[in-house]
Amino acid sequence: MLEAFFRYEFLQNAFYAGIMIGLLAPMLGVFLVVRRLSLIADALSHITLSGIAASLLLGKHFAFFQGMNPLYMGMVFSVGGALLIEQLRSVYQYYKEIAIPIILSAGIGLGVVFISLADGFNNDLFNYLFGSVIAVTRSDLWTILGVTVLVLIVLIMFYKELFFLSFDEEQAVVSGLNRKIVHFIFIVMVALVIAASMRIVGILLVSSLMTLPVAAAMRFARGFKQMFVYSILFGEISVIGGLIAAYQLDLAPGGTIVILAVLILIVSIFIDKFRGGHSFTWKKPKQTPAE
Repeated sequence: MLEAFFRYEFLQNAFYAGIMIGLLAPMLGVFLVVRRLSLIADALSHITLSGIAASLLLGKHFAFFQGMNPLYMGMVFSVGGALLIEQLRSVYQYYKEIAIPIILSAGIGLGVVFISLADGFNNDLFNYLFGSVIAVTRSDLWTILGVTVLVLIVLIMFYKELFFLSFDEEQAVVSGLNRKIVHFIFIVMVALVIAASMRIVGILLVSSLMTLPVAAAMRFARGFKQMFVYSILFGEISVIGGLIAAYQLDLAPGGTIVILAVLILIVSIFIDKFRGGHSFTWKKPKQTPAE
């Protein structure tokens, strides 16, 4: 594969994009899992499918959309879905979790309608559903790079705020933290990463890359920072190992990546049980991050 890597551009695109996705997805996944918002990734991935299907449908009728990367429309829908989730969470104050299945259902419904209007599946849409090494273009790579830089900058700027909200949201609000703005920025970052991950992992499997490495990391981590280290490590192993295995065995990359992540999780559980089950437990910090 090493020789093929230097020969074929699509393999280079997939590898570099995979490294960035393996970094971003578990990193944001730590905050999602800790705040018990893991299912948001599923909802946004399905609304992203609607955006991509809409872009492919419009490309059949309008010349402007024919040359446009469907990923951009997917990002627009994903961010829009994130904003709608936040709006619905404010409407249903005592049943905030209902916002997630509402957007998920809407995403599936819109996606099916757009697909039927486009006369069924085509190869491009199938690649977005399950991921494809061949489908990753240089344009996709630059888009993912831009998302990576943006997300890293935002996480560095708002790390303390996100950390505080993850441990004690009520105390963070009492301390004067603007929860709505911070959560809004975070959820938009999640939407962008999910849309950017489509080509590698696929719409139906992208949420797995945000949760499985984190679940495995929780069996080893002894602190919040260690959670990031282990999550990113397991995420990168899953993506890189999955891409290599998919190329060698001629398998779908998305499914191979997820299966490898599941195996890592199973192994981590057995190791943790063998060590006595001393996995990481969350406790409220005695001091705020600023202190």
